[in-house]
Amino acid sequence: MGVVLERAAYSPNIKERRDHSCAVFDARGRLAAQAAHIPVHLGAFPQMMATLVPRFRWRPGDLVICNDPFVGGTHLPDISVISPVFVTGRLRGFVANRAHHADIGGAFPGSMAPTTEIYQEGVILPPICIRQRGRWEDGVLELFLRNVRTPEERRGDLAAQFGANDVGVQRFVELAECYGAAELRRRMDEARRRSNRATAEVIAGFPAGRFTGEDWLDDDGHGSGPLPIRVSLLKRQRTLIADFTGTAPQQRGSINATLAVTHSAVYYALLCLLPEGTPLNQGVFERVRVLAPEGTLVNACSPAAVAAGNVETSQRTVDAVFAALAQAFPHRIPAASQGTMNNFTLGGQLPETRQPWAYYETTGGGAGASPESDGISAVHCHMSNTRNTPAEAMEYHYPVRVRANALRTGSGGRGRHRGGDGVVRELELLAPATAVLLTDRRSRGPYGRDGGSPGRPGSNELYRDGRWGPAPAKGQLELTAGERIRLATPGGGAWGHGPASPGEGGDGTGAE
Repeated sequence: MGVVLERAAYSPNIKERRDHSCAVFDARGRLAAQAAHIPVHLGAFPQMMATLVPRFRWRPGDLVICNDPFVGGTHLPDISVISPVFVTGRLRGFVANRAHHADIGGAFPGSMAPTTEIYQEGVILPPICIRQRGRWEDGVLELFLRNVRTPEERRGDLAAQFGANDVGVQRFVELAECYGAAELRRRMDEARRRSNRATAEVIAGFPAGRFTGEDWLDDDGHGSGPLPIRVSLLKRQRTLIADFTGTAPQQRGSINATLAVTHSAVYYALLCLLPEGTPLNQGVFERVRVLAPEGTLVNACSPAAVAAGNVETSQRTVDAVFAALAQAFPHRIPAASQGTMNNFTLGGQLPETRQPWAYYETTGGGAGASPESDGISAVHCHMSNTRNTPAEAMEYHYPVRVRANALRTGSGGRGRHRGGDGVVRELELLAPATAVLLTDRRSRGPYGRDGGSPGRPGSNELYRDGRWGPAPAKGQLELTAGERIRLATPGGGAWGHGPASPGEGGDGTGAE
């Protein structure tokens, strides 16, 4: 499914960056298998399926579309597509995919901005059966496309998503016909029980007691911050309870996360402790209970703005959960990684045709060091698992020139094992455009562990009127041709006391 989706997609964000995820579910909507795609997408899917499966009277040829963050979505640009699978007339399972669209309408090109309510962030698609028994509801698609800036790109990306699901349905049916529907169901059930047992054993290895962790988001983009995320972990009858009482209330800015995103962050952290080869399915999630007070950063209530909750708050939630896990497993949990996706959107009109364009990307940074090794440099960490957009693809599609894409030398923390270095990415505009930054870890670097120093915070800069100056961590900029944006992403935290590792030094920007 993933191969079909990325090959057929129109936008570089899906085709090149691979900002998409695919999964298979049983007839009750329980996760049976997932691709090695985006953790924040996949961990939120079970919440959406729990809402959608009983909501519809499913029939062969149906296809449901949804991006609503408050019914198990993540944020509006992530559109989910769900298809039932029927074999010999009976519902046997579901296939689904979720992909990030480079524009979904709303107040800003790219639909990722420090907004103040969800209605500013784009078109909200509640769960809608857009294809019933193989017959398309064309009006729904046309209504959506009329409200986005790049309708033809959106049409192409959605067609790729629909095609990926159709291939998934076909392959699921072929498996059932080859081995028998009953045998296929038995195998899915056994894989789920195996994962459940493996997760129970990991949780049983937790020491007795309550383990707490906290970390802070810099701000919400509207003057409020720093903002704490606090979590307490304890085991109870081989179930892991994650209690987020004490976390900051939801904010005016878009850093609010839905409960599905918070579940996803907790699931991801626990998955990192499982033995290699454990099937990643609903059996893991059945051993987790999340307590997140309503109206907080980790369980926001509508109509809160949530664009950055999926990308920034999810990362900080992982950092807080790992800080708690480090108390239970002090020699297994690494130092903090960059802790941000460094979201950057651009949009405007093409000079030659006056047609609108929109572009979105995230940028990697430094991974935290572990007890055994240095952290990896220039990599997407934790809840993100995308690639960078190649300069050739970006410059072909958009009026942009990539001026730099380099290691941010010396940005990783110092210690016995040093943190990975971040990235310096510099883009020059060849035509006027609106730019939006949604970044974090600009005032507080990723924490070190066991005496290791933190990684360097990131920074954003704007080249205007012949000189460089600071750019906001979260904000909108109107750019003209020749102006540049430079992102220097955070380095990872170090592990352990120790001498400075070779290759450190410099001012941490990686650029002269």
